[in-house]
Amino acid sequence: MKTRMILIGLVILIAAFPVIGTAESAFDPDTDLLLQDMAARSHSTHDNSLGYPGNEDIRLDGFYDWYLKNEVGHAMMNNAGDPNDVTEDHGAMRIENEVIRFFAPLYGFDPDDVWGLVTMSGTDGNNHGIYFGRHCLVAETGIEPILYVSTEAHYSNMRLAELQQLETRLVETDEMGRMIPEAFRAALDPDRPALIVYSMGTTFKGAIDDQQAINAIIDEVSPPAVYRHVDAALFGGYLPFSQYRGMVDQSTCRFDSIAVSGHKFFGMDEPCGLFFTSREVLEKQNPYQITYLNGSMPMINCSRSAVNPLKFYWLIKTVGMEGFSEMATGMLENAAYLKKQLDEIGWPAWVSSEMSNTVFFAKPSDEIMEKYTLAPDYDDRFGGDLAHVVVMASVTRVQIDSLIEDLEAELAEIELPAA
Repeated sequence: MKTRMILIGLVILIAAFPVIGTAESAFDPDTDLLLQDMAARSHSTHDNSLGYPGNEDIRLDGFYDWYLKNEVGHAMMNNAGDPNDVTEDHGAMRIENEVIRFFAPLYGFDPDDVWGLVTMSGTDGNNHGIYFGRHCLVAETGIEPILYVSTEAHYSNMRLAELQQLETRLVETDEMGRMIPEAFRAALDPDRPALIVYSMGTTFKGAIDDQQAINAIIDEVSPPAVYRHVDAALFGGYLPFSQYRGMVDQSTCRFDSIAVSGHKFFGMDEPCGLFFTSREVLEKQNPYQITYLNGSMPMINCSRSAVNPLKFYWLIKTVGMEGFSEMATGMLENAAYLKKQLDEIGWPAWVSSEMSNTVFFAKPSDEIMEKYTLAPDYDDRFGGDLAHVVVMASVTRVQIDSLIEDLEAELAEIELPAA
């Protein structure tokens, strides 16, 4: 009976969405069912996806119309090369260069002095930041650096440091997830170059490391050399379009590189990102002059997507500065609204700062966690089990009100820790 009900539910779910393919499918029935199930599930979570940093408001219909109409998918495109110095273009590197030049000033880089990439993901951007940082510091001093990163930073930074065989020191955070400056001071080796990864929005609490305070300690201790990379996967998307744009301005914050995700704030439909550094940093890298590509290949990846730069360019031209600014404003206003509603019903909740779109709170029932795809965590300092909502551009007040209604109904049935 249970199997029969599952099958009936699957048929109902699939019937609610358009089938893929033509009336006469090229696939056998099992393959058809599998693919239609995947298509249905990709839509079914849209209305209640609140716990993870993906913008579900994807505005690429026009792009795919153009892509199909012009049969771009009939050509194998590969951005194999340096998009900052295009000698041969086997893909869309000139378009990628336009994307780099559009975004570079938003992070305080001079478009004529920047080196950048459209990356495969935020992790790919962090990989470049750590890789470029190590090579830069070794070129300056001849000494292997120590990497410093907070305990609440995204786990990819620790994994990448391990991959690149870097000595790593994890720095403790305060209760809101920010690197503690005095803990950094205690960890800092004055005789070794320092490779620092700043978090611009930690994974769960949305915390921002205090770059000014850490920079002041660096200036005081004065290690042999310093490289600062900013992991700004989510916050680096929307902060440049907000009143807090100075937080990601290289000219004032003194970071050497920054990585940003494309599939979080911007609304790309698959993982990708942006990476920026300066020409000065680039000059300290191994150039890898490749004859068959007729150029220097300083990036880690050889083959890179030519389609993602096209999508980024499409969003620049169709959403643009005004649209991105409206998205950023709406996100921060809705995050403040969610926090206010949680406070009003007496549900313990916290926000790390007014710049954060992440609201974390006492963990509700498993039913609510599943219904709204909420992410869990644990912290004794906040009473134990936690959940969070990442308020993206696709999150509406209707969704927020629905969550609040469910939480309020649950209040009578559970005992919550004090806020």
